[in-house]
Amino acid sequence: MPRRIPLRILATGQYVPSRRVDSIAFDQRWGKPDGWTRRHAGIDYRHFAGPDEPASMMAAHAAQDALQRAGLRADQVDVVISVGGVMEQAIPCTAALVQRRLGLAGTGIPAFDVNATCLGFLVALDLVASALVTRRFRRALLVAGEVASAGLDWDDTDTAPLFGDGGAAVIVEAVEDGSASCLLASHMETFSEGAEFCQVRAGGTRVRLADGTAAFADASHFEMSGRSTYRLAAQKLPGFMQMLFKRAGVSVDELALLMPHQASAKALDHLQRALRLPPDSLVRILQTHGNQMAASIPLALHHAIEGGNLRRGELFAMVGSGAGLSFAGAVLRY
Repeated sequence: MPRRIPLRILATGQYVPSRRVDSIAFDQRWGKPDGWTRRHAGIDYRHFAGPDEPASMMAAHAAQDALQRAGLRADQVDVVISVGGVMEQAIPCTAALVQRRLGLAGTGIPAFDVNATCLGFLVALDLVASALVTRRFRRALLVAGEVASAGLDWDDTDTAPLFGDGGAAVIVEAVEDGSASCLLASHMETFSEGAEFCQVRAGGTRVRLADGTAAFADASHFEMSGRSTYRLAAQKLPGFMQMLFKRAGVSVDELALLMPHQASAKALDHLQRALRLPPDSLVRILQTHGNQMAASIPLALHHAIEGGNLRRGELFAMVGSGAGLSFAGAVLRY
């Protein structure tokens, strides 16, 4: 069993983009009966970012929200880590842009990105935990600004209504050994036979403008084989969850809450059935947020804390799947 790492989630924050899009707007676009998209996607509404709401701006606003709740200044964190699934631009990293928006230019506070698609927050939390326990950092700011709407195919009835934009932030700090707050365990698995199941082919060096603007535009859209993704995830999820809880030394029955990536209504329902969770122990924000990629897990955490559903000393878990196909999870005592 891994050593428990003493750390505390000090505060969380969020940013909600300006434009709310109800599911009936998709019904009207596609000539569907009223309520068809809501039933199909399990989402009432989501928010989309406007031209003046880039990823770094949303992440910085969420960070300011978290800092205010923690009673901290921005220069009282030791590192800024952006965990978004899609960067604002190829270079520099999004974290550098967030650092500047927080008024930290010139401070030298390190800022870098951790990209693990929808699992970025969990992977970054795992990595930063080691830096906290060795006192490399005392306090870390993890942020996500996601503009999923930038890559959607508006004629795809499966993916277009599923996603939402938004920003999230979490401040994590080191605490003394023996503190109740801790990271019990984290775990990650990748099954690259599913690498093509969820992808955006452009944005890196694979598909280039030199290949033609039409080809580049086509490759810039999010592509998903939902059936293949669900089949592989359903096959691998039980073993992954078993290993996560074994490493943590707890059972699912001991958890106060489980906060999953808000992948889809079908995925959330499957997780609840597979783990036999009571309805009130699974945090769901999909209905009013959509799938916000890497922002979805920290936003689920934020809503659980702010709603008073997670209290100090309680056990909880965060789990999710992401393109790759990968799974990640963490079990903590809040």
